Amino acid sequence: MNTASPGGDERPARWLTDHEQQAWRSYIQATMLLDDYLDRQLQRDAGMPHIYYALLVQLAQAPHRRRRMTELAIALKITRSRLSHAVARLERNGWVRREDCPSDKRGQNAILTEEGMQVLQQAAPGHVEAVRQAMFDRLTPEQVGQLGEIMRILAEGLQPQDSAADLPWLR
Repeated sequence: MNTASPGGDERPARWLTDHEQQAWRSYIQATMLLDDYLDRQLQRDAGMPHIYYALLVQLAQAPHRRRRMTELAIALKITRSRLSHAVARLERNGWVRREDCPSDKRGQNAILTEEGMQVLQQAAPGHVEAVRQAMFDRLTPEQVGQLGEIMRILAEGLQPQDSAADLPWLR
């Protein structure tokens, strides 16, 4: 087995301990299952994938239910191309509309329509119940606090400090 780190670095790899490997595999399995569970629930009950729901939520929480497309891509951690396709689909459904950004000729805003807000309001109770059943009903209040703290630490550590980082949502 090659003990060097990937990328030509000659330092020995810091392999995961059995305990870390078990935690890592449990994390991967749980996040994949949770993503699939929530996506299936939203497809079945609201006729949309989880990413569309997340996009509608972002717009609903924005001032005047509008947000620049670039800001949406960053918030959702998806490429601008994927966002553009999602917004186009939501436009065809009548849930979102686009308009040019008055302060930037190259930019566009996505705006949540009244119909989109109604769809979100109808989908939200079922989605929240699915999140509660899949996650929070299985944890003690102490575990919920620990999970929140762990996820905050991971997110802060992964948030790029370099604005020139090659991130999908900046492409």
